[in-house]
Amino acid sequence: MDLSIEIFSLILFFGACVAGLIGSLTGLGGGVVVIPLLTLGFGVDMRYAIGAALVTSIATSSGAAAAYIKEGITNVRIGMFLEIATTTGAVVGAIVAMYLDKVYIAVIFACVLIFSAVRSVNKKEDNIDFSAPGDKLGVKLKLNGSYPVKDGREEAYNVHNVLGGYSLMTLAGVLSGLLGIGSGALKVLAMDSAMRIPFKVSTTTSNFMVGVTAAASAVIYLQRGYIDPGLAMPIVAGVLAGAFFGSKILPKTNVRKLRVLFSVVIFFLAISMVYNALTGKL
Repeated sequence: MDLSIEIFSLILFFGACVAGLIGSLTGLGGGVVVIPLLTLGFGVDMRYAIGAALVTSIATSSGAAAAYIKEGITNVRIGMFLEIATTTGAVVGAIVAMYLDKVYIAVIFACVLIFSAVRSVNKKEDNIDFSAPGDKLGVKLKLNGSYPVKDGREEAYNVHNVLGGYSLMTLAGVLSGLLGIGSGALKVLAMDSAMRIPFKVSTTTSNFMVGVTAAASAVIYLQRGYIDPGLAMPIVAGVLAGAFFGSKILPKTNVRKLRVLFSVVIFFLAISMVYNALTGKL
């Protein structure tokens, strides 16, 4: 690499700004963009890229989650409840990873992402009555809530199919443990499609959850020496800046445009994952 350290860090910073902006708007976490940027753009070893992406995910979650909670969009109770599923799944995934080839899992995961992208962009949210009676389990767990809309009023919503969403979250955790990457796409899909939560609530709640999962994984990568401070520092700074602007933009953003952005990003993630798997970089 002929780039000087200063120029390299500057490029990483601006790339991370974009990653943080996209990650905070879609609920995927900045790692979605950071891993392809490092591995495909700069030829960084996959393990170090994952280590930087985990730190990035924590930064995205920390930077955006606090703002979203203050705005009243994030449903903290749903996030904490579903985090149990993703943590359990991650443990199972880490065990299975010892026996199953990651190439096959990466290809399967890419197919799931492409399916969720197509499903998300084709979904019509305008016709959904989010205030319709929801799941009795959701009522018992006090998962129902409301969020602010453009005209300053609060729009109530009820949670549906809690067990189905919990199952999808467990799968998200398993895939995260298998591949060592974030599973924000499946988290959003579980809340948006299975539990019928408004898209803005599902993306912000996913942001809130991403940091918790990433923090546990980051400790392992740190112990193994796969987190390079020189690589992670400009990325974290950029992601925090991008996440801050994303948190300001989201409340005013059209849901349809968010769905298109979500679909484009996870489709790109799917293609890059297949490429990394087939070239032996995973």
